[in-house]
Amino acid sequence: MNRRHARAQRTRPWGFIAASGAIACAVAAAATVIALQPGSDGSQAATGPAPSSSASTPVDPAPTTDPTPEPTPEPVPDAEFTIVAAGDVLPHIPVLASAKSGGSYDFSPLLADLDPWIAGADLALCHFEVPVAPAGVAPSGYPMFGTVAALVDDLAAQGWDGCSTASNHSVDRGFGGLQATLDAFDGAGLGHVGTARTEREAQEPQLYTLERAGQAITVAQLSATYGTNGLPVPSDAPWSVQLIDADEIVAQAVAAREAGADLVVVSMHAGTEYRTDPTPEQVALATALAASGEIDLYIGHHAHVPQPIELLPGGREGQGMWVAYGLGNMISNQDTACCVAATASGLLVTATVVKPADGPARVSGVEWTALGVDRVGGHRVHLLHAAAYGTNPGTLSSAQWQDRYDALRAAVGTQAPERVAAPVATGDPATVVQRMPPG
Repeated sequence: MNRRHARAQRTRPWGFIAASGAIACAVAAAATVIALQPGSDGSQAATGPAPSSSASTPVDPAPTTDPTPEPTPEPVPDAEFTIVAAGDVLPHIPVLASAKSGGSYDFSPLLADLDPWIAGADLALCHFEVPVAPAGVAPSGYPMFGTVAALVDDLAAQGWDGCSTASNHSVDRGFGGLQATLDAFDGAGLGHVGTARTEREAQEPQLYTLERAGQAITVAQLSATYGTNGLPVPSDAPWSVQLIDADEIVAQAVAAREAGADLVVVSMHAGTEYRTDPTPEQVALATALAASGEIDLYIGHHAHVPQPIELLPGGREGQGMWVAYGLGNMISNQDTACCVAATASGLLVTATVVKPADGPARVSGVEWTALGVDRVGGHRVHLLHAAAYGTNPGTLSSAQWQDRYDALRAAVGTQAPERVAAPVATGDPATVVQRMPPG
């Protein structure tokens, strides 16, 4: 950046002006009239006393320059942005029925209450629990899912940037369903990670770049699942589904940083369904990733109920690692009719990231927002803090929404604060860096 330098002004000192005036007055008082008389050679000569040497013309002293200090550079502001993540996108057949309009599907009305939250996120990441059914295969629900590509398109239209895809349902429709899922994501311009169509694609994280405060910041996302419901991962493509291995995940995070990632987020599909408390295995995995110092944020899925949010020791530069053990469901057909009451609820997690110009990126804090699905009311997603106070009740009473809200708050714990106002984007949308496609 060019700087302006102030030009110093050259000035005559006030002390010198007073002194020169006094000298001039003294010379005038001592002077005599000079008369010209003819000399012996016919020239004219001056008569009268010779002028005193003290009346010589004064000489200006060397000019002085007042030093002007260099302006203090303005501090470079830190880059700051938000990452918003949500729970399982679990489209049972009744959810598809609620979204069906004529011969097509439109999920936008079901998700409309989330519009300002996703539009205001700088980076929005979901978890796509099920595969897209291959061409010519009808949609299906539990236990062998296969959804419609229109759901992927509507997530992109709402403003999501990408999703993790490693889950216990990843191979419900075989390798063809896995491939159809990632093809749909690529077609919609969404990022994806956790499953892969080629071995080379499997080796790459999903990268997102954001331009903030004059910096280009890269976020890497990794994803893995505990298993695939006993269904075999294709023997000729063992890399097609990323399974949980703490050491391998850390190695992938190190590789991502060496490739330029400033921040690493992991999406883990682990735990026990319908259990609020994280399992010992979940805790051990999160603790190991935090201790590695390579992971900045841990986002959990699979339990289908909200689980605690905690700050674990370790993390990048020892500042701790936030872990959301389970975000519950974002949208599904689950509630007390099939499962447990908490399956009708889920979490949005908003992580704030700060990146100084001369330092590493870090997650400065995590907040949560409560969601609930009105299964009877067409599977519409509601914000629980609003529904509980009667501003958006759907088909449930305010008391019923309040019960859900209270249970969710108890499950999340007290380490992270609640957020009830949508974030505001701090810059242009994130850029999705496409993983190595087939071919």
